[in-house]
Amino acid sequence: MRAFKRVLTVAALTAPLVIGCAGLASAQEGLNADFGKGAFVANQNGAGVGALESSVSPDGIAHAEFFIWADENGVSGSFVGSGASWNNS
Repeated sequence: MRAFKRVLTVAALTAPLVIGCAGLASAQEGLNADFGKGAFVANQNGAGVGALESSVSPDGIAHAEFFIWADENGVSGSFVGSGASWNNS
């Protein structure tokens, strides 16, 4: 039951990020390249999730990576993001 609660906590914390990343996709013409990698674990020691995302589009570039970990000591995590945008008009 404890592992289920940890997984539920991690899922609740990552849902807004996943929804936000889904909103980044847009129908524009021109160069568009994306990369993403993620992993999750839930075991007797705790539960965690992490991801790395990068994209290049006509509007700019973006990079983000994060992790969230929950165990008997609490919940911890980290987020790093960067990007640049430009106007081609």
